[in-house]
Amino acid sequence: MSQDPNRRKALDMALAAIEKSYGKGAIMRLGSDVQTKDVPAISTGAISLDIALGIGGIPRGRVTEIFGPESSGKTTLALHIIAEAQ
Repeated sequence: MSQDPNRRKALDMALAAIEKSYGKGAIMRLGSDVQTKDVPAISTGAISLDIALGIGGIPRGRVTEIFGPESSGKTTLALHIIAEAQ
């Protein structure tokens, strides 16, 4: 799958701008072999969600926002995270 060189250059510039604004590791390319930081995490109680989050849960000691429509499981998820943190 070949890409247009201009498109590739524009993507690289956009990624560099995001990393400059938000810090290294703020954005990654899917499938890249970049090492992630070893961040302590609290499990959500859902293995698939822990895997999707990339560090095995939500980061410990940081602010995390959980949002979604009514009856989507926000409170249940928060209670599972609280139980895991105890």
